[in-house]
Amino acid sequence: MINPVKNKRSRSAFRVIILGFLILIMVGSILLMLPISSRDRVMTSFPDALFTAVSATCVTGLVVKDTATYWSTFGQIIILIMIQIGGMGVITIGLMILRASGRKIGLMQREVMQESVAAHNISGMVKLASFIIKGSLLIEGIGAMALMPVFFKEYKSLKAIGYSIFHSISAFCNAGFDLMGEKGKFSSLTSYSANTYLNIVIMLLIVIGGIGFLTWSDVIVHGFHIKKYALQSKIVLLTSLVLITIPAIYFIFGEYGNLPIKERLVSAFFQSVTARTAGFNTQDLSAMSEPGTAVMLFLMMIGGSSGSTAGGMKTTTLAVLFLAAISVFARKKEVPCFKRRIAEDTIRTASAILFMYFSLSFIVGIIISKVEGFPLLVGLFESVSAIATVGLTMGITTSLSLISRILLMGLMFFGRVGGLTLIYAAVSSEDSNAKYPLEKIAVG
Repeated sequence: MINPVKNKRSRSAFRVIILGFLILIMVGSILLMLPISSRDRVMTSFPDALFTAVSATCVTGLVVKDTATYWSTFGQIIILIMIQIGGMGVITIGLMILRASGRKIGLMQREVMQESVAAHNISGMVKLASFIIKGSLLIEGIGAMALMPVFFKEYKSLKAIGYSIFHSISAFCNAGFDLMGEKGKFSSLTSYSANTYLNIVIMLLIVIGGIGFLTWSDVIVHGFHIKKYALQSKIVLLTSLVLITIPAIYFIFGEYGNLPIKERLVSAFFQSVTARTAGFNTQDLSAMSEPGTAVMLFLMMIGGSSGSTAGGMKTTTLAVLFLAAISVFARKKEVPCFKRRIAEDTIRTASAILFMYFSLSFIVGIIISKVEGFPLLVGLFESVSAIATVGLTMGITTSLSLISRILLMGLMFFGRVGGLTLIYAAVSSEDSNAKYPLEKIAVG
């Protein structure tokens, strides 16, 4: 039987995670409403401020106000802080603040941290939190320095530094917020589509942020000795490589055939990388064909990896479902992977996650399509982008009604906090040794 005390602690841990994100969103919303946060020094409406705060905290990137032209420097800093905390994790930041204040980190705090980063065991949580913060700041710092040569060519020194820091953090946290609105509102990085150097830097930041903190740890500890990696790290790295390469090949030949070869290659790989929760774009998404849009929907739904700055169903979920299907086809009773067995409860969890993401995004996509009068594919693109915390859009976000925006905010929160976290926080787990009689049913 499940230990009722442990079950209660687990539910409390999930509730703390949810509460932490809600507090950050509400504080951010209030600050963004202030006149000092807007460039024209006007009060921003609560719905617009709330939508921006949810999108920033949930590292999504969907916006109703252009980040560069509407928000003041103060407002942009507030957005950046929310992106940073949302990316590294509210609980991670909170744990380090507690430690810095000299307070003892108890079992409850360690369990909350374990759940927030999807760690397998509770040991080493304080050390992991420190590793996440130091590693994130180091990578973002390197990324900012790498971006400075690009922005120094166009802007004054202080502005160039600010742009470099903002886009480095936004890319690493897979947020998709940008400051390129001065070149064209909501233009993202389209003006840099031919800049190979910037594209590569942004892609590297997205990938590093999206593979997960636990995978980082494996890479740092074991280097190129891949055999020593945990099974999760092996699955994450292999699946990520496949999901970057194969879609890029499609984009090269199926979507960007009219571009010069160099720009075609860069744009194809950038599109393949950014679609899995980053939210930047260097090409006009409205010009993409329906098959290309379908590929984008698939990539967005998958997202990044567990315990990372990215959202989506996660690469491990896709891999587990794929391996389970292969085992069924081969009539195997177990699901093998890299000479290990995948637990049955992991397969059940992966199936539940697939069901939740698919059903919620499909239902909301239909509602948006019906309420707003857009084609279904456009509505689905917006809903999948929200639940997978991607931030890519086909240009409809700003024109959506309040009800559609509320639905998108719900999906963004669901996608960042995690559907299972929300369910586990509300539902008490009950189990016993008693079992119902077994009876088979036909499927397929």
